[in-house]
Amino acid sequence: QVQLDESGGGLVQTGESLRLACAASRDPLNLYVMGWFRQAPGKDREFVAAISRWGRLTNYLDSVKGRFTISRDNAKNTMSLQMNSLKPEDTGVYYCAAGSGFAAYTPPPDRAGEYAYWGQGTQVTVSS
Repeated sequence: QVQLDESGGGLVQTGESLRLACAASRDPLNLYVMGWFRQAPGKDREFVAAISRWGRLTNYLDSVKGRFTISRDNAKNTMSLQMNSLKPEDTGVYYCAAGSGFAAYTPPPDRAGEYAYWGQGTQVTVSS
């Protein structure tokens, strides 16, 4: 089964950018749909973005559309989330997730239950 490892979190100011990375090991990444979720203190885990197995389809939380871009490089077994124009409400622990059993052109899901494998999370803090 795949193992996921996130990196790239940090402390930034409103309007700045961060790029999160998710490195996969033990399994080829092209077997999985991939997603990013986040959890703020005292809140439930929230879907942020997802990408289909070969990157043709993406799905975003409405509040991040136009600011965040999810991408993947199956040859390098990596996935990224470019976050621009960050806001304080984007603060949280960001998790990389992988889901198996999806056909190549299936739209990537936004429900956490569809993802069986999770990374340990990386903290993103946006100060006002």
